[in-house]
Amino acid sequence: MNPHDTAKRPGTHLVAEEFGVEDPWALSDDHPPRDPLHLLGRMVAEAACDVDELHGELTRAAQSAIELLEPFGRGDSAGLRGWDGILRTAGPQIDLLAARRSAAFEQLNQAVSTYHRLLPESDAEQASKAPRQNPDLAPEQAPGRDDDWAIAGGRQLGALEAVEAGGLRFHQSTAYGYIYLSDGRGQRPNPEVWPETVRRLVADGLLDQDTSEGLYRPGQLLSLTPQGEAALRDARTATPRVSAALSRSNTAAISDVVSDSAVTPATSAATKPSRTH
Repeated sequence: MNPHDTAKRPGTHLVAEEFGVEDPWALSDDHPPRDPLHLLGRMVAEAACDVDELHGELTRAAQSAIELLEPFGRGDSAGLRGWDGILRTAGPQIDLLAARRSAAFEQLNQAVSTYHRLLPESDAEQASKAPRQNPDLAPEQAPGRDDDWAIAGGRQLGALEAVEAGGLRFHQSTAYGYIYLSDGRGQRPNPEVWPETVRRLVADGLLDQDTSEGLYRPGQLLSLTPQGEAALRDARTATPRVSAALSRSNTAAISDVVSDSAVTPATSAATKPSRTH
């Protein structure tokens, strides 16, 4: 459960949602100083802190403006005239802080997205060893794309199964602009499904995103295309085959070890020649 209040610390709340860490600085502390993830982790943490600080300033400015307007609610307008306007400098200050907070959120989202792309280093190494692009493949289906990390490690199968379960929707936060998913009950999907995975599957033609609905509310419903249904069947069929192959491989390896030990003469104290004095 996210320990941070999105109304007070929206930047830290976003990082906790994306990576499951209470302290954004843990993203850099968990990696050695020369690791790119250490630098990117610091960028994410600093961006989150900037968002929180600007959000706090904006909240305080808005509260000050509300206090200035309170006499209107009481029907007292005698003291609401002045050469510098009713809100004085609060109005321009709120506009400026709102723009700065939006820019800080954009920077945070970019840092989070970049950090996500660098996380699966082993997947990136496998992608670099993939065969050269087949000219008969569509661009979305070509191997070695920059966003291959989004569908690696079972993420594609998990997303397809979540859509098959029904009710999975693609949202954008009206207040902060970040992207997230919800299941049929309006909660975050469990197991987790990444927005980047959904974007990749939509681009690949495996999912359909209903753009006739609002992205903010109620969210855009996701459904399987015929190609997605076929991919889901293939993935489910392949999983037992892979497990069976691994099982056979392990069994064969154990058998070889047993066979080798059976034919190798054991040397014990009873069979060793005694040393003559």
